[in-house]
Amino acid sequence: MSIVTAGENPLGSRIADGTIARPSAPAPETLWSQRFAQRTQRITASMIRELLKLTEYPDIISFAGGLPAPETFEDIALPVPPRSLLQYGPTEGEPELRAAIAQELAAIGLDCPAERVMVLSGSQQGIDLVAKLCIDAGTPVAVESPAYLAALQVFRFFGADLQAMPPGGWGDGPAPALAYVTPTFQNPTGRCWSLEERMALAAACQAQDVVLFEDDPYRELAYEDCERRPIASFMTGGSWVYQGSFSKDLAPGLRLGFLAASEDLFTPLSRLKQAADLHTSRVGQWAALHYLNDPGRPARLGRLAEHYRTRRDRFAEALERHLGGLAEWDVPPGGLFFWVRLAAGLEPQALLARAMQQKVLFTPGEHFLADRAGASPALRLNFSNASVEAAERGLEILGGILREMAADANDPASAAHAA
Repeated sequence: MSIVTAGENPLGSRIADGTIARPSAPAPETLWSQRFAQRTQRITASMIRELLKLTEYPDIISFAGGLPAPETFEDIALPVPPRSLLQYGPTEGEPELRAAIAQELAAIGLDCPAERVMVLSGSQQGIDLVAKLCIDAGTPVAVESPAYLAALQVFRFFGADLQAMPPGGWGDGPAPALAYVTPTFQNPTGRCWSLEERMALAAACQAQDVVLFEDDPYRELAYEDCERRPIASFMTGGSWVYQGSFSKDLAPGLRLGFLAASEDLFTPLSRLKQAADLHTSRVGQWAALHYLNDPGRPARLGRLAEHYRTRRDRFAEALERHLGGLAEWDVPPGGLFFWVRLAAGLEPQALLARAMQQKVLFTPGEHFLADRAGASPALRLNFSNASVEAAERGLEILGGILREMAADANDPASAAHAA
């Protein structure tokens, strides 16, 4: 497998015969300016989604996506929904499910009535809705850097001016219009914000009239004690959106998430969802309600966390065996990812090109940066989806390639001969 430029396909990447294609620049005077809306010039393919297509090929070892372990679905018993749920439903979601979510939020410190809870067609929809509501071309948006790739993709599509922000706020610089954060087991780093950082951002957003957008899909996947109270719970005023997901602790194929919002934002967000998809699948909502009401859920969440804790620990041991001395990393206290920083002189894109030839996939760190021109020495490695045995093989392959790259870097004559 190799990476090529898709000059013949101006609309984006393609996958064919084991080849992942990078999109080339479209002809501006043909498709873009004559046929499509100007904002479509900002469309970019998601590196992760393109890499995931390659997992359809046999024997691929993928550390690229954020896929849950398939064996965690085995104890999920989906109920048969009543026929009445085959009819259209309310935009904001089923009342019973909204009430159950509101109870869950109250338990973690976010006091929000069910009337301000909305069920989403996956939490990715929440990112799209908030971007539609808050972002015009040039709108300053503060994000962590690195940050969730698919959020950056949406914000760029709407023309955001992305500004890298450290945990806790933007400091003495100009206030953004929107601050987007994943403070609990962050994607891609796995980092968890401290209580002081959470309170500082809440205070900054409230004092400077900045919309807080808090994304919290990994909070149930906690393997060590750390602060997990929502930032939004510290806001006694101002504008905020808090969203969660059923993809990581239930099943991503259901495409179910939810958001809660301050009173000033909820109605316009609801109207945007009306225009987007009328409402989320009522059948899926029935499954989520059954899951939330299941008395065995706390025990299942405990088993799930223990399963991933064990897998994380085995992955960390394999990293040490195969990448020790070639990279650095922190063991994440939760979530699904390791953020691995390569030693000086080792380049992630070059590693990916050679790893793909041996059927191993990962996501280079540069794709998570707010600055598209930035470079990153890091890799994001997912530890949840590949089996322990496959992860061992995959990391052994990556370690072998990195040792070859390091040897080439130390012996320019050998590298030139190999080229």
